Amino acid sequence: MRNYKILSGLLFVVLLAFSATSFASKAREAWRMIEHGALLVDVRTPKEYHEGHLPGALLIPHRKVASRIGEFGEDKNRRIVLYCKGGVRAAKAQRVLQRNGFTRVFNAGGYEAMMDAKPH
Repeated sequence: MRNYKILSGLLFVVLLAFSATSFASKAREAWRMIEHGALLVDVRTPKEYHEGHLPGALLIPHRKVASRIGEFGEDKNRRIVLYCKGGVRAAKAQRVLQRNGFTRVFNAGGYEAMMDAKPH
């Protein structure tokens, strides 16, 4: 039983480290896309957006993506980078966009990870 607890603890630490690295990697990749002209969209609430957002980000709350689909443009192949607080709402918005024919939609994850990875 003791070995099980130790192994469980080690697995948790490894997974936590992996996910932190994964978030940072996704954020760096997102910044590269933004630097190359991707449309940056914040899918959080207006309150969250006004408390702080990434420079140049367009605010389209995830629940409004379907009704505001025209704001993403006519080019279905345009790169779109989405972010929220932790990636869940961005994933929902990503699915809506993909169902509407957008092919290059990237879930950058969360605002904090994006800020941490922001190039200076």
